[in-house]
Amino acid sequence: MKELKFLHIKFYSIFILSTGFLFSAKAQQDAQFTQYMYNGLFYNPAFAGKESGYQFSALHRTQWLNYTGTNGPAPITQLLTASGRIDQYNVGFGLTFVNDNIGPSNNQEINLAAAYHKKLGRGALSLGFSGGIFSSTLKYDELVVVNPDPRVPSSGRETQMNFNFGAGAIYDRGNYYIGLGSKHLNEPGFDFGDGSIDNQLKNHSYLLAGYRIKTFALWTFEPSFLIKTVSLNNFSYDLSVIATHGQRISGGLAFRGEESVSLLFGYGILRDNSLRLGYAFDLVFGGLEAKAPTSHEFMLTYNLKPVTREFQKVIQRTPRFRF
Repeated sequence: MKELKFLHIKFYSIFILSTGFLFSAKAQQDAQFTQYMYNGLFYNPAFAGKESGYQFSALHRTQWLNYTGTNGPAPITQLLTASGRIDQYNVGFGLTFVNDNIGPSNNQEINLAAAYHKKLGRGALSLGFSGGIFSSTLKYDELVVVNPDPRVPSSGRETQMNFNFGAGAIYDRGNYYIGLGSKHLNEPGFDFGDGSIDNQLKNHSYLLAGYRIKTFALWTFEPSFLIKTVSLNNFSYDLSVIATHGQRISGGLAFRGEESVSLLFGYGILRDNSLRLGYAFDLVFGGLEAKAPTSHEFMLTYNLKPVTREFQKVIQRTPRFRF
């Protein structure tokens, strides 16, 4: 379940009856995505440049479609990522941008990532680090206040920014991979002016792993899981299985613990499958009294393969010689 972003009110309480959002700082504060298996860079900077070439993705998520409650419309999230690799140095770089609207808060983050990739045994070890800016905006006119406090504005909005750091590692054996990433290592705080609102972005850690199974008739299967924790105090998980035929058409099932089941689809548009469309449909079964029953994700990815120069020997003719 997606939780309201780190809103712990010191001197007054916010009452949101119909959303079921929790205000504990221990709850998950990052955005969640059903197509997590295609967006590893969001969870772990070691994914930067893990593959040769350049990768770009854009994702839009509408959570709890058509939900309207006390504190505004359904949560909406956008994610943009870009990644590349300098092969001769085994160094990768990446960029992530997140725009997350939920209730009276709007959170944006932009992070630059760098990673080093080294062969280890029959696999490859990747180590990554990220740094950037996290921006949080509180919209006072959308707050539902039980006990108003004169120090808290009744209208307008306030934005604060802070530095944000992360790190991670991945081991890829070819037929399987496992990675551990940690975000918000410095746990930036946001006090919104006079200190009447005390918000801290807690450290989030992610364990992401998958197994690649190649079978007959160009079919491949990839089961994977994502375990999420906030400061090692609470845990949640996602499970999925994706089947792909000919690297063009894919479909799968996913399960988010105690919340939803999902259908996933993907299709390669161009001849070389470099441009792909993805879609995920979530059927929510947990906490329906405070949510709408469906969520939707649309994703577009583009993989630009590295440019290689091939020199062909040209036959040169002269009156005396032929090469």
